Amino acid sequence: MSAAHTPAGRGPGHVVVIGGGIAGLAAAHRLLAGGARVTVLEASGRLGGKLRAGEIAGVPVDLGAESMLARRPEAVQLARTVGIGDRLQPPTTATAALWTRDALRPMPKGHVMGVPGDLAPLAASGVISPEGMARIAQDETLARTETGEDVAVGEYVAARLGREVVDRLVEPLLGGVYAGDAYRISMRAAVPQLFEAARARRSLTEGVRDLQARAAASAPQNGQSGAAPVFMGIDGGIGTLPEAVAGAVRRDGGEIRSGAAADALHWTAEDGWRIRTGDRTLTADAVVLAAPAGAAARLLRADCPAAATELAGVDYASMALVTMAFRRADLDRVPGGSGFLVPPVDGRRIKASTFSSHKWGWLGDADRDLFVLRTSVGRYQDDADLARDDSELVALSLADLGAAVGLSARPVASAVTRWEGGLPQYAVGHLERVARIRAAVAGMPGALRVCGAVYDGVGIPACVGSARRAADEILGTLAADRAPGE
Repeated sequence: MSAAHTPAGRGPGHVVVIGGGIAGLAAAHRLLAGGARVTVLEASGRLGGKLRAGEIAGVPVDLGAESMLARRPEAVQLARTVGIGDRLQPPTTATAALWTRDALRPMPKGHVMGVPGDLAPLAASGVISPEGMARIAQDETLARTETGEDVAVGEYVAARLGREVVDRLVEPLLGGVYAGDAYRISMRAAVPQLFEAARARRSLTEGVRDLQARAAASAPQNGQSGAAPVFMGIDGGIGTLPEAVAGAVRRDGGEIRSGAAADALHWTAEDGWRIRTGDRTLTADAVVLAAPAGAAARLLRADCPAAATELAGVDYASMALVTMAFRRADLDRVPGGSGFLVPPVDGRRIKASTFSSHKWGWLGDADRDLFVLRTSVGRYQDDADLARDDSELVALSLADLGAAVGLSARPVASAVTRWEGGLPQYAVGHLERVARIRAAVAGMPGALRVCGAVYDGVGIPACVGSARRAADEILGTLAADRAPGE
């Protein structure tokens, strides 16, 4: 871009961030730290994207994502930077189960995204049949299965260990992250450590054992009780993180406009970026596009059709969360642990249930007379139940909870949160698609970068990491444009 748009002595320039989810807010925060002037445009009336704080029966709850990976540092660091580090809390229990083969069975230890390294706990759990265990054992003697440049997780794992491992372990665990289909999801993009293990070892179970040994050797310690927590929540809910970041953005001089959809985006040599929102047009030296793939494709179609075409090819999964509060006195039975996952092969309606009041200490303390749990319904190409009304989703959730754990109580309050097109699907070849998108936008005449769940991972730390990358590249480009003699 032309240095005329960023005059010397006036800082790096004005950057418009399109999208007020956690990625867009994190990008704005980073840009402000670099000295840029920032405007955030959010189409909806609410910030946070898939992070959403709410309440049920007066108890604060998450109505979207509820935890973040703590061993990847970006999100935890962001929470601390914006002043809520003292509210970070690990789960009070990490003991989960699988509802499969007509019983609630312990989640076997010693696996990576459902792929076992240690077969003893898997055999003891009863999740896999004796025939399935015998098939897994063949992995030690099978010839190498080639991965190529990428392969679907389910395809590769089934070839090594049999379909039962995929259907009863890999599917529910991957589904908890992507609400996707293991036989379509890219192993290289979604489970990169497993992809490297597959390339490094002929035996997949040996590769998993290698991964576990390296992880144990390098696991951070908390100085008190061994290994630091894998996941982290926030007292009051993960959904409070976006507002904390937004507050920091505003304090640092950034402007945030909600209910302000970006209707058009165009680069001109005279004005730099022109962003039309409603009846107003903003100009900017640079843009960070932190919108879902469909919205990003629409905005880039005129000026960067190559990136738009790639973005338009990204599929999304829809799902709903059913959150319910029960009087503890009415509960005849709720097992311990954090909840359970449900393999799609078992044909149940719910895909998972989280016993939130067991899992989060702050939620248990909020009102000890109430017990909060939630279920999820719907996944990629399995979303017919989402056409049902809220009361029907509550009813089918209660029916499955009754069958799974013997729950017979009725909730005193419930809330259904629908995430239509909420989770991008990382199909085989996803990383190459992302590389093409980034190359296309980097080749545009004006400084523009992309970030968010579409690119480097759907988890909160991955979204924050992609935001940092986009912001740093924008700051570097603008600084180069302002360099003397250029």
